[in-house]
Formats: sequence, C-alpha cells, structure tokens
Amino acid sequence: MSLPRLTHGVRQALRTQRRTFSSTLLRPAEAQAAEVKSLGVVGAGQMGLGIALVAARSAGVPVTLVDSNQASLDKGLKFADTLLAKDVSKSRMRQDDADKARAFLRPTTRMEDLDRVDMVIEAVPEILSLKTSIFAQLAQICPSHAVLATNTSSLSITTLAASTTKDPNDMSASSRVLSTHFMNPVPIQKGVEIISALQTSPAILATALEFCRRMGKVPSTSADTPGFLANRILMPYINEAIICLESGIGDRDSIDAIMKNGTNVPMGPLQLADFIGLDTCLSIMKVLHEGLGDSKYRPAVRLRSMVEAGWLGKKSGRGFYEY
Repeated sequence: MSLPRLTHGVRQALRTQRRTFSSTLLRPAEAQAAEVKSLGVVGAGQMGLGIALVAARSAGVPVTLVDSNQASLDKGLKFADTLLAKDVSKSRMRQDDADKARAFLRPTTRMEDLDRVDMVIEAVPEILSLKTSIFAQLAQICPSHAVLATNTSSLSITTLAASTTKDPNDMSASSRVLSTHFMNPVPIQKGVEIISALQTSPAILATALEFCRRMGKVPSTSADTPGFLANRILMPYINEAIICLESGIGDRDSIDAIMKNGTNVPMGPLQLADFIGLDTCLSIMKVLHEGLGDSKYRPAVRLRSMVEAGWLGKKSGRGFYEY
C-alpha cells in the first residue's frame, strides 16, 4: 500500500514550520558566547584548587576561591605555590607570569564575595544536598548573567538547576546552570565534559565551551544522564577489574600489567582507582546502578569492603597499593 503524496501546499507549510522551529533552538556554535572576565570557584580541595589555578594561569582571569574552612584555603594556596614553583623550575613559565597567576587567586570564606563574577564553578564533594544548597545560594548571590557551573562527575545537572528556584517556570537562574566536569589532575588533563541541564540556554553553553578553551582544555559535550560520558565508560571498566581481582581471575599486578602493556594506558585500572579515590569510585557506581537500574553496574563487593575499611587509595595511604 503506497502512502499518499503530500500536496505542494502541505510541503511548503512543513518547510516553513521547520525553519521557524530551528531558528528558536540555536546550536552552541550559533549562540553568542559572553566573555568571562572573572571566575568564582567554590571548594578549595584538589579539584577546586586545580580549576582555579588553571583559570588564573591559562585564561588570565582573577579567581575568587571560596571555602568555608580557612585551613582548606591555606592548604590549597600552599599547593598552588608548589605547582607554580615547579613550573618555573622546569622553564614552563617565567617567574613574573607565576607571580601574576598567584596574585589572581583571591581566597575567601564568604560566599557573598561571588557577587561580581561572570562565572562560578562549584567543586565540593559529591553530596546532592550540599550541592543543591550551594546552587540555591549562588542563584541569589551571583549576577543575573553569571554562568552557574558544577564539577559533578555523576549527579543530575537538571536536578541541580531546579534547586535554583521554587518556581519551575522561572528559568532566570536554572537556564544558567550546566556542568563543567574537569578531569583530575586539572593542571595536566586536557579533557573536560560539558553537560547541559534540561533548562540550560544555548548562550550559557556557548560561554562555558569558550571559557574552557581559554583554559587550554578540550571540551566534549554529553547528555545529562548517569555517569555522563567519561564515568559511564571508565567506572564499569574499573569495577570489572575489581571483580576480576575478587573472583581470582588475576592478581593485582597481572590485572594492571596487562592493561598497561596491552592497551598502552599509563596506569592499570586498580592503580587508577587508587588515584581517583575508592570512595569516589563507589559513589559513582552507586549512581550508575541506581540511576540506570542495570545489574551490570552493581558495585564490586571488594570495592564496598575497602571503602568500609577506610582504604580509599592514595589519599588515605592504602588502597590496592600502599603509599
């Protein structure tokens, strides 16, 4: 049975409708990116400090670094001094450039000091209630044009965007929320995932993409789905390696050696898990398992046990290896 042919009038109407619809949905490349002249970073841990330092050093913008704990700020800035001194000693940058980058880092314990930034990146632990509380504050404190970004590695960006307002129809703040998921360690890894929420505007996406390029990063875009791209691929790989270990298929050294020498990766999955943090790996696997409902994402028993024992990897001094 053949389908009836569309009349000329119907075809013309459909073409007009497509043109009208597509003109309202600008692609990031077509949207106008705003210039980010100042940045805010919430969280002075390893990720937050790395983001702040690269923004100051590579993008050349002043960075307001916020942490509620003064000791964390002091520790982060001391680490920044170490990294800058290392770059100077290896002739990767001049001393005056290092001094300029360091002067761009402006520590504070007050969220209110983010009232003039063009973009803010939240980099606190993967606790949903903590992040939603921060985004609710950012929506009130930051300028109405500011990009509100998160460095989450697994949590829903749409949920974080929704926390900026009590009225879902008021998208003045939620349309400015997205994720800039930097890879660890930030000063070395070039990759960054950009994830839009359901509410994110094309102009905000374009601004974030352009600023990440100014930071010397290579951005990739992902849908807002559990694990996004990097962790949707990486974490099941690490989890399966742990299952191989606990099942006796191979020992630690054999598992890491075959992946290093057989696939040309710089470190094996068990060593990589130690560097990421076993608690972080477990947290992301739980998000994948619960969010996707597929048993293939069930966290390995050994992974759960090690986290319960406090063996979190390099940061605790013991994981699959001892440090």
